[in-house]
Amino acid sequence: MIKSSPSSQHIKIRRANERGHALHGWLDSFHTFSFADYYDPQHMGFRSLRVINEDRVEAGKGFGEHSHKDMEILSYVVEGALKHKDSMGHESVINTGDIQKITAGTGIVHSEFNASHTKRVHFLQIWIVPKEKGLNPSYQQFTLPSQDTTHPLLLIASSMGGKNIIQFYQDVDLYRGTLKKGQKISHIFPPKRGGWMQMIQGSLELEGHSLKAGDGAAIEQQSQISLKALERCEFLLFDLY
Repeated sequence: MIKSSPSSQHIKIRRANERGHALHGWLDSFHTFSFADYYDPQHMGFRSLRVINEDRVEAGKGFGEHSHKDMEILSYVVEGALKHKDSMGHESVINTGDIQKITAGTGIVHSEFNASHTKRVHFLQIWIVPKEKGLNPSYQQFTLPSQDTTHPLLLIASSMGGKNIIQFYQDVDLYRGTLKKGQKISHIFPPKRGGWMQMIQGSLELEGHSLKAGDGAAIEQQSQISLKALERCEFLLFDLY
């Protein structure tokens, strides 16, 4: 059994099976935070992070046209391909390992469908509350480098943006983590910042806590965290003000 350390008292685990769940036949969706018909006043988000939905959409199915406003919306495809179309004129396919961000700002309309007629698509949809309302809508999409455990923590989004780095209109740094079994890394949080970790695949140890696919962790009052892969794993780490 993994024993907790004093520092782990500032880490709260959100287990995969504790999340909200919606099963609509064509859509199997887990909600880390309150969303749609799932409401939990204890889980309304974390700092500026408002939504993490883990969605699996059946072949050929998807979300018809719907609107968004004043939100940063990130899609991260874990497996399969997602077809996107929006009112800004963008039409694309988001493939495995791709990330896409929409700044909804003053308002956009878009649709998302499984691009395959034979296989399910598995993706995360993430919403972040922007620093200000009424931004001009915008769109970004990148293909991430192949998962490389020699560079296990890759910055994929930030307030500054950059080459193959999504730009958020919020003070958030987002990292993709990929570790091989037994690999250890650490991450330093600047003062007054916190973190949210969302497991995608595999398992790891975070400051005495064992996390597996679908689990999340809120990290507060920690200047540094240490991670050790219990098996090959993939996760997202949000570093937020």
